[in-house]
Amino acid sequence: MYKIIIADDEDNVREGIRDSLQWEDLGFELVGDFVNGRDVLQSLEQLQPDVVLTDINMPLMDGLEVTRYLFEHYPQIKIIILTGYDEFEYAQQALKLKVHDYILKPNTAEELSQILSKVKADLDDENRKVEDLSKLKQQLRESLPLVRERFLNQLVTGELRESKLGDKLAYLDIDLPGSYYVVAVIDVDDHGELQRFYPESESELLYFAVCNIAGEIISRKKNGIVFQNNNEKTIAILFGGHIEALREEAVHIFEEINRSVREYLKFTVSIGVGDICNSLNKIHHSHKKASHALDYRFFLGKNRIIHIGDIEGGTGERVPYDKHWERKLATTLKSGTQQEIEGIIEKIIENLKESYLPMDRCYIHIQQIIVSILDVLDDLEICETLHSNSSSSPLTEIYGLKTLDEVEDWLKNYCLSTTGIILETRNNACKIQALKAEGYIKENYADANMSMDMVCKYLVLSTSYFSLIFKNHTGETFISYLTRIRVEKAKELLKCTDLKTYEIANRIGYADPHYFNLIFKKATGMTPTVYRRMV
Repeated sequence: MYKIIIADDEDNVREGIRDSLQWEDLGFELVGDFVNGRDVLQSLEQLQPDVVLTDINMPLMDGLEVTRYLFEHYPQIKIIILTGYDEFEYAQQALKLKVHDYILKPNTAEELSQILSKVKADLDDENRKVEDLSKLKQQLRESLPLVRERFLNQLVTGELRESKLGDKLAYLDIDLPGSYYVVAVIDVDDHGELQRFYPESESELLYFAVCNIAGEIISRKKNGIVFQNNNEKTIAILFGGHIEALREEAVHIFEEINRSVREYLKFTVSIGVGDICNSLNKIHHSHKKASHALDYRFFLGKNRIIHIGDIEGGTGERVPYDKHWERKLATTLKSGTQQEIEGIIEKIIENLKESYLPMDRCYIHIQQIIVSILDVLDDLEICETLHSNSSSSPLTEIYGLKTLDEVEDWLKNYCLSTTGIILETRNNACKIQALKAEGYIKENYADANMSMDMVCKYLVLSTSYFSLIFKNHTGETFISYLTRIRVEKAKELLKCTDLKTYEIANRIGYADPHYFNLIFKKATGMTPTVYRRMV
């Protein structure tokens, strides 16, 4: 509901307007009616009208003077001029003062209603625009931290054009004074552990806590700014007036961040520190170097502050990577001990650490090792996929490992699983072969020509290998097992039939009855005849 006041020195006109219109239906509240312009001005602060409907010719202060005052001091108030003077000069003056409408007396209620409806529509439209603008400003205030973060990410990645840099810094209220700058990338060492023990929302809070700790420390020093990138890493930009002072201050700040995270959050971070640059337009170079420095955590281990200058300025000789140990590992997996396998893995990791190869090259070598392990399984005709219950492939799982020490532990466990599968598969294969041998012997024990060679030909195995697996499975040699089966069958025939001893001997594979008697007595302690009488 909009507020309106009327000003006219003619009582009948003023009261007629006041009483003839349905103000609420038109969207207005009549808050006052006056006989002169001076009273109108005196009431403005108290009544705060949205519309003033005023006559031109009034005592003390006429309508044009009121209009001029409103134009200068209350430009948002809509003014409708009401006059009985049909003279062009009044209309001209009113138009110059941006009067909303100009209507001649006498007029009808319908005419006034139409004009007021138009005024209301204009007020509604202006209020919508003000409201929309207010919402936009509120949204901007709410999203300003995100806008700042996006801008800073673009700054350190080199995506901003130099011509817009100063304007955007001022607009976003980012203060980065100084002659020299250095960027650091701070990363949580054990993402996997955090995600395993905390829900996703809580682990994100922990990443934010790292950023918050770094921000508080740097804000105390008043020489930098902190934000997060899209990979949950914390980025710090420090500035200063002198290179050496900035370098020394950076060392103290990053050590304090590292120590504070460990003390308050109970986990560790590693910090990669780039080169110092002399311009914001070159700061992306420092960020790139800082990211590269952080990669060396892969070789040096966790919970470290790694300055790119220390790495690139090092004079230590790098050892070429030797694939000999990769090949040896594949061979040892088939028949070596766990201790031998672990020793080879330690040699591989030691060689990678000394080589200082780029991280992507290291990952490629580790993937090649995994492929060679899978080839070993394939050579042994083991079709079961290693870690088949895992949701990720071992070839991609390694990218979650942050250091070569973690890779070493992972590879040892992986190879332990591999040798376990190989051993289990071999045991299963041996068991199957031994069971097939038992079945063959039980079906053919009555054959007087039954021999180990016959069984080995049936199984397509060498006699030495068959002897090994058969003894491991049954606990007996082939001869002792065959003899036991024949004697047990002889006992059954002696107990359940009237067959002669020589007939029983023939039925269980002994052509010589005398030899059968010797074998039976040796196995049971009595002759077949005595055994039959006793049972």
